[in-house]
Amino acid sequence: MNHKDGSKLGVLIPGMGSVASTFICGVIACNKGLSKPIGSMTQMGSIRLGKRTEDRNPLIKDFVPTVKMEDLVFTGWDINNENVYDIAVRSKVLEKELLEDLKPELQKISVLKGVFDKEYVRRLSGDWIKSGENKLELAEQVMSDIENFNKQSKVDSNVMIWCGSTEVYMEPSEIHLSLSAFEDGLRSNHRDIAPSMIYAYAALKMGIPFANGAPNLTVDIPALQELAKETNTPIAGKDFKTGQTLMKTILAPGLKARQLGINGWFSTNILGNRDGEVLDDPDAFKTKEESKLGVLDTILEPEKNPDLYADLYHKVRINYYPPRGDDKEGWDNIDIFGWLGYPMQIKVDFLCRDSILAAPIVLDLVLFLDLAKKSNMSGIQEWLSFYFKSPMCLPKLHPEHDLFVQLAKLKNTLRHIMGEELITHLGLDDSSEN
Repeated sequence: MNHKDGSKLGVLIPGMGSVASTFICGVIACNKGLSKPIGSMTQMGSIRLGKRTEDRNPLIKDFVPTVKMEDLVFTGWDINNENVYDIAVRSKVLEKELLEDLKPELQKISVLKGVFDKEYVRRLSGDWIKSGENKLELAEQVMSDIENFNKQSKVDSNVMIWCGSTEVYMEPSEIHLSLSAFEDGLRSNHRDIAPSMIYAYAALKMGIPFANGAPNLTVDIPALQELAKETNTPIAGKDFKTGQTLMKTILAPGLKARQLGINGWFSTNILGNRDGEVLDDPDAFKTKEESKLGVLDTILEPEKNPDLYADLYHKVRINYYPPRGDDKEGWDNIDIFGWLGYPMQIKVDFLCRDSILAAPIVLDLVLFLDLAKKSNMSGIQEWLSFYFKSPMCLPKLHPEHDLFVQLAKLKNTLRHIMGEELITHLGLDDSSEN
């Protein structure tokens, strides 16, 4: 595995809004000793190696050769001519006092002209937008941006992570089925090629790992997976697992493990940031809804547990409410039943901060995807499902949504990369490794 101390990793971010700016601010604040990287497994998590009696529990950052936080450099694209300080102030996620401490560094990071088409994100508009003869030319402009950034910043490697808004709902079409059809579609400006796909194509063409932090159709199409295989590049997605869905993937496995039945699960949210505004468009909401609704079915497996979950009614609502800004509130009402069919209820009221929960996910995905690339891993990185609402997997498989199974898979993959014995938690006798 090629890694040397001090090698710079360039983080490329389409969509420099509240999530991206909160992530960048957090990394710089931690590097200046103003805070700790709370919520980041790569920085604060530990991993057990060998038998319990060996007492080997290094921090993950000391176990696997991920790039250090101080060796990250940033650039990104958006549709307004701003720097990251302007964006962070406008987003109103972080305290002004902290932003003043970071101002010199943040003002140096200017946003590049974005690839944008209002047809895919109808509630947003801007004038800092690339133009070209066709979508292939736009992809080439993105590649040129990356090359210029790497020269100026003396970057050794890159990862691209989509932190942009949710695009309108799209089903895969013929243009997505092969790389040659997709490239023809780029040349002919085919309407089924969204801006997120143009960025992903540019990254994968250059062998740069790509993660999709939104629920839109992007790298989960055969054409871009073919390109990822051709250039030996890792891909991951989709939709950062932050608020309400995070709670579902914690609660649902516990209820299933105890064989408790569920009659209904009603979820509603209010949020007022740009994400909320975009999701006010029904076609964008449909993209998000599909991502959120898939979670319970795959965890609870109603076809295997018909007495407990066959009649489960699952409803998800997202309401745009400007006064809340980035502070999201998610309410869940869960109607469960137990022994002899007796009914019970669980109520959850999660007052969460979307960008605060997403920022450490961005950090971990960037570092782990770079590790995957340097470990010669390519294609869908299913071991990173832990971070996504709608994890990608091979076509013949169903995604794993159980947070605890996802965690075990992630840590065993790290052990495998480093040549350590995998942990099964079997523990049959006193001499067992577990």
